[in-house]
Amino acid sequence: MAGGYEPKTPLGRIVHELEETVIALLLGGMTIITFINVVLRYGFGTGLIWGLEVTTFLFAWLVLFGVSYAVKVTAHLGVDAVINLFSPSIRRVIALVAAIVCISYAFLVFKGAWDYWANFANLPQTTGRWFPTGFEEMKRSSFRGWYETVDTPFPDWLRFIQPVMNEGEDYEKIPRFIPYFILPFGMGLLLFRFVQATVRVWNGTATSLIVSHEAEEAVEDVKHMNAGD
Repeated sequence: MAGGYEPKTPLGRIVHELEETVIALLLGGMTIITFINVVLRYGFGTGLIWGLEVTTFLFAWLVLFGVSYAVKVTAHLGVDAVINLFSPSIRRVIALVAAIVCISYAFLVFKGAWDYWANFANLPQTTGRWFPTGFEEMKRSSFRGWYETVDTPFPDWLRFIQPVMNEGEDYEKIPRFIPYFILPFGMGLLLFRFVQATVRVWNGTATSLIVSHEAEEAVEDVKHMNAGD
């Protein structure tokens, strides 16, 4: 498991496998599309018009989805040379302060992500500058579900969303609310993972939000390999 993370419940194992599968599919999709485009461009003088745009969307999904996964498995890197100079009790307080900052940051970004995505999904933005105090009143002129991507064609199997999102008009390209959905989803998941990490620190099952030490782990791996020789 990444970062030494081991799910403790059957549901946790299912979610963990699902997250890793999604990340693998996103990375694999980027690789396949890019490879096909290179072959078509240099071998046949053509290419997938939508290839670059789809690859960009997949990369955004990979980053915004993967950042919360990295929090869960404590794969983010951090510098704790100064923190380790303090006693365990003080380190715990510092970790909790850092957790509050991270939760606050994730909450603000989640609100901003929802407000941005809502424009394209025919949904209301939140009111309030920092903390959501409610939802704005929606008018027909506020709907932006007809906004499309630039190059990515619209598949026929998604035509059922046209009456709801585009007043029955045909889409020519993928509507933007579909690829942009990763913004509120990814930031909401990041907020959830930070809350989970904070609970672990509060309960004493973890001493830091970031406990990945890749260099030290690599040295230990080399030691074990040499010992096996």
